[in-house]
Amino acid sequence: MDSIVSLPIRIVEWLGSQEDMNDLTFFVEYPPIKKAVPLRKAIVAVGIENIEIVDKFVANDDGVLERQEYCRTAEIKANLSICVPFSKGGQACHDIFTRIADALTFRTNLNIEKSGCEEIVSDRDTDALVMNGWFLMNADFCPAASTDENYASFLDKELLCGSHIRNDEIHVTAQDKENWNDPFEVGFYVGNGSSSRSVTIGFKPQLVILMAAGKPAVTVDFANSTAKSYMAMANENLNSQGLQLTSTGFKLSASTTSNITSDLNSLGMSYIYIAYK
Repeated sequence: MDSIVSLPIRIVEWLGSQEDMNDLTFFVEYPPIKKAVPLRKAIVAVGIENIEIVDKFVANDDGVLERQEYCRTAEIKANLSICVPFSKGGQACHDIFTRIADALTFRTNLNIEKSGCEEIVSDRDTDALVMNGWFLMNADFCPAASTDENYASFLDKELLCGSHIRNDEIHVTAQDKENWNDPFEVGFYVGNGSSSRSVTIGFKPQLVILMAAGKPAVTVDFANSTAKSYMAMANENLNSQGLQLTSTGFKLSASTTSNITSDLNSLGMSYIYIAYK
């Protein structure tokens, strides 16, 4: 059943299950039910007077309001018709309204903004005092979606937004869009001769490739059976000798392995790099 249409039924079922209200009879306003004449027990009819559904807007990280494609905001005004026997007096109408308003406001997921009641009138047909009350609430709806979710009470404040809206893995983030438009950064640094050095680029790269400007990737000294490497690459899982990724860029270190020395920070030498986001 549609969640809006079933709302009064869910309210009636929930109120009727509360132990502190077992002295009351709750029913849905339409269709009407037969009543004892004269009335012997207080009864409460629940119905919907008005529903207004408008587009929902949510502020993004920059504070700009963005229209939500799937969700809408609904303002719902529900009615209560409270009938009590003459013998209980008009104060009983107000007491019942207060009990119901407190229960719906503080025990449920309903986002109730306002509630109120009208004057008490006498209904001679049933020998009862009648007072109409109302409460105004807001809820989020996704008209095009459906769900088998079993709500904690009878209306989830994130009603029907469902798994699609709440699944962060299938949506493109603002960072994803930024990386697509600007996927890498090219830069350079001048070596300072230290054996260890960190270069900050402002983000954690996925891949870094660097080499000395004007130098080949490797030079070999055949007389001494040694070599120098002026190029290196690294990603999150693998890295060349002398290069390691960090959370804000990459780290250089001088090292020698199998007579090959990494030369990635010689004093005064220029190095260029490309860092992928």
